[in-house]
Amino acid sequence: MWKQRVPLMMAMSLIGLFTSIAYADEDEKQNLGPVAKLMPTAKVTLQQGLTAAEQKGKPISGKFEVDEGHFQLSVYTSQGGKYAENLVDYNTGVVTKSEAITGGDDLKEAKEQSEAMGKAKKSLKAAVDEAERQNAGYRAVSVEAELKNGHGVAVVTLLKGAQSKTASESLE
Repeated sequence: MWKQRVPLMMAMSLIGLFTSIAYADEDEKQNLGPVAKLMPTAKVTLQQGLTAAEQKGKPISGKFEVDEGHFQLSVYTSQGGKYAENLVDYNTGVVTKSEAITGGDDLKEAKEQSEAMGKAKKSLKAAVDEAERQNAGYRAVSVEAELKNGHGVAVVTLLKGAQSKTASESLE
């Protein structure tokens, strides 16, 4: 009887895992709708936000987002083994708030992003510049450092109106 239940339980677990991944991807895409509507109001580029956040540490990711109904530019930084989320005013390019990342999924993601940036030979800003150059008419709305096959890459999300695409740029 157990021989029949174990494969069934494994199959159900895998279905649950893939469903949650699919919903997470779908949530990310759905979140781009409000961002796409508000991007024309942003006077600052993602690259300018990354540069502004450098005063708080090395940028490891950044994104325009709508969080609890508020449009914002958030940049994660790493400095001395500590991580922070920095909010950059999307009109002036000034860091308005910096908050330590101390736990949960945010800390896990920050550590992974920092590890990827540890292998980087170029900045996230340079990767975003390259992604925009290769995708004329698109504007970068997010970038995240990731490890792929042991190599640092920047995953850049770009928008052109309501159209979105993702580009991967080597950080090495």
